[in-house]
Amino acid sequence: MNTTPLPSQPTALGTLRTVLTSRAQPYTRPGSRSAIAKLARSGPVAVGAEGLDGDEQGDLRVHGGPDKAVHCYAWPQYTPWREELAGHATAQALLAQPGAFGENFSLDGVQEAQVCIADQWRIGSAVFEVSQGRQPCWKLNDRFQVPDMALRVQRSLRAGWYLRVLQPGTVQAGDTVWLLARPRPAWPIARLLEVIDRRDCTPATLREILALPLPPSWQRLFQRRLDSGQSEAWDARLQGQH
Repeated sequence: MNTTPLPSQPTALGTLRTVLTSRAQPYTRPGSRSAIAKLARSGPVAVGAEGLDGDEQGDLRVHGGPDKAVHCYAWPQYTPWREELAGHATAQALLAQPGAFGENFSLDGVQEAQVCIADQWRIGSAVFEVSQGRQPCWKLNDRFQVPDMALRVQRSLRAGWYLRVLQPGTVQAGDTVWLLARPRPAWPIARLLEVIDRRDCTPATLREILALPLPPSWQRLFQRRLDSGQSEAWDARLQGQH
């Protein structure tokens, strides 16, 4: 992977507002499991290659693993969601505190437009790399009791993003998020999410994306678009329909 040299002085991006984890539990549909209902942790929390101590995923086919070790969401993004979902009581209750979207890190000061693929961060004693953006699934529909919530999240580009762990350590609420390296400044997460949502199949754009250090799932997604000239189907992901 190509990287720029680490700056002599790391840059403060924001603050880790809340650390959240949960165990997987039976979910809303027959046979489904989820760990989306995460709870805030106090004190130091250990971080390993697969994520936070005490955290699980309900479906390891599409969640978890080294490339999705930690899910991040920007706390300021809750404000437009509260406004958009003003008539939905369940959504309003979820949006009263961090964790509504199943995030592990609730962050202040950094959002999808200010986070770039392959960014390297230090939080606490752990070092992370931004691996990909989130592609929301039907579990958000059921959690918020809003039938098209996953699609709304995708369209908004306020979907959150994932981190892989480069150096295990510990983190806790209040830690500063330090930017150590930004090798791909032209590709913020919001731009990649927009390419996915707008069904962009422009060959030049896709070739540029495929030159990025993508996780295998995104490598396949964009390669298939380039090969076929068409975007992928979303029904299974957004609605749970096969």
